[in-house]
Amino acid sequence: MTTAQLPDRVSTFRRRPLYSLARAEFLQFLRNKTLVVTGVVFPVVMPLAIFFLARANGVDRNGVAATFDMFALFTLMFVQYYTVLSMVTTRRGEGVLKRLRTGEATDWQILAAPNVPGVAVTAGSALLVAVAVWGTGAPAPVNPLAIVIALVAGAAVFGLLALATSGFTKNAEAAQITSLPVMALAMIGMGNIRATLPDRAAELLAWTPYAAVSDLMHLGTAGKDAIAGVDATTTDFAGTFSEMGRPIATLIIWTVIAFVLVYKAFRWDDRG
Repeated sequence: MTTAQLPDRVSTFRRRPLYSLARAEFLQFLRNKTLVVTGVVFPVVMPLAIFFLARANGVDRNGVAATFDMFALFTLMFVQYYTVLSMVTTRRGEGVLKRLRTGEATDWQILAAPNVPGVAVTAGSALLVAVAVWGTGAPAPVNPLAIVIALVAGAAVFGLLALATSGFTKNAEAAQITSLPVMALAMIGMGNIRATLPDRAAELLAWTPYAAVSDLMHLGTAGKDAIAGVDATTTDFAGTFSEMGRPIATLIIWTVIAFVLVYKAFRWDDRG
């Protein structure tokens, strides 16, 4: 073996545990019919059903933005957040996480693997919804990059929050309770809900993780933030970048917070 070949071999060796763990987690996800149905019906069927029902009154950018806002909420909550929380809590209770640490996989690979099914389903669902919406003549997105950033950063933040929440979750059944604060905060962060609240409350909620995702979704699809009025002026592709600063900063801050929470709260064993 030459010196030049050695780094490639080492890199391949280090990636292999993550690939194997991620593949196993994805297969387990597909075998759980409840998670599969939840991951398809809520994020895909419901937003599209509302979108096509609303088409009777015409399709504008505001309707597209509301559709993608609902899609992002459902996919990040029910696919990314709750799925990771349930899977990790179950694995810990079965002693799987503790045994995995005795193998060649590193801690970050063990924790990253349960996030892979949610990321894959989110990507596939987003593509399906995009084709269904824009393939039927809806106004084109103002800034697709904002939509991608919202989903990628949102998946990272809520995946980390799921790992942190698992530290306070005794078993998979208890996840239905411990997940409620995060889900409730995400739901009131939706643009349509924040728009009905007093200005001060809406401003404070803008610094919550899902509200930042919602703002990016609205900027990407409609060219204005989530709480702007229906008649508010939309900006163009270049103009959206000046509006993306706060939601992106919010997601970065929450990513750091979530990392700290995982470090402090995550447990590898029910007895430890």
